[in-house]
Amino acid sequence: MSSRPEIFIPSTSTSSTPKPYTIYNITLRLPLRAFSLQKRYSDFATLHSTLTSQADTAPPISPPPKSYFTSTTSSPALAESRRVALETYLQTINTSPDDRWRNTPAWRSFLNLPSSSNHNNHHASKNLRSLANGNSSATDPVAWLDHHRTLKSTLHDARLQLTKRDQASSPQVQHECSASAKKCLVQAGTAISNLEQGLKQLGSDGWEQKKLGDGEMRRRKDLVEAARKEKEGLENLMNAMVAKSSLDATIAQASTAAKEKLLNDGTHHKKPATGRVLGKETDRTRALDNQGVLQLQQQLMRDQDDDVDILAQAVARQKKIGIEIQEELVLQQSMLGMLDEDVDRVQGKIDVARKRVEKIS
Repeated sequence: MSSRPEIFIPSTSTSSTPKPYTIYNITLRLPLRAFSLQKRYSDFATLHSTLTSQADTAPPISPPPKSYFTSTTSSPALAESRRVALETYLQTINTSPDDRWRNTPAWRSFLNLPSSSNHNNHHASKNLRSLANGNSSATDPVAWLDHHRTLKSTLHDARLQLTKRDQASSPQVQHECSASAKKCLVQAGTAISNLEQGLKQLGSDGWEQKKLGDGEMRRRKDLVEAARKEKEGLENLMNAMVAKSSLDATIAQASTAAKEKLLNDGTHHKKPATGRVLGKETDRTRALDNQGVLQLQQQLMRDQDDDVDILAQAVARQKKIGIEIQEELVLQQSMLGMLDEDVDRVQGKIDVARKRVEKIS
């Protein structure tokens, strides 16, 4: 089970806008990486109200109240006390035994957390089922990103099921893994279609309040296209695995039939009633008596068994190489997913910086 991230607010800063405000620098430490993000007090107030709405109950602690007479930009003591209170607010929710607030989209969106964390799997599965059934709207920009993260988690689950199927030795386990992977891919296909429909509505003229910019629309279309290609690749991989299993079964049946045929032929040579047919002797059998022919037949069978063993070893080596390639692909996919999340976060910072520049200009 993945550990929860460590959350700190080590410092504050003041914005450079014409009307300055206090910025709280949040640091998150995950098992494999750490990153920082910046929020203002109004973001915490919005988070608190959204958590209360999505979890149907208020968090175990409330953020510090708003000050109407003193500003944190002019009072370092107030800024420090509010920093400590906000840090306590986040850490209390993060360490609470009740995870209903951590399982909400608002919490993950506020902290830029991926939806593939184990403690979010239940909520992510619920989101994907709702989106696949058409019961959840992908026309909200924030909800759209949450559904996309859930889609990536589902594609990752499908890849894990295919890897488990390739490593399984029991036909029953292989069938169960294939069924699970197919179910994930079907859900992913429906979710991709709904995400595309949501993008069309977000980019239409009738959605001015939620309409996205051209650059953001292109970025999200690229995300959907990448998810579609990954889904198609997984489907091709699953079909190739099924074809390989059928081929292995055919080869095993053919090998068994060949061995039985050779054994039957050897048994027929042992029967004296069959005799030896003149005119059908070969150079190798013509000079041999019946016992010699039997020994020759047995030697040929041993040679054929050795050839079959060599072929089996070669097939086993090919399977091992295939498994290693698959593991490398899974690792590369995970690294690409982390890179994609970093790109999303940097793009968000660039958008914020662009808006600030527009306000200054």
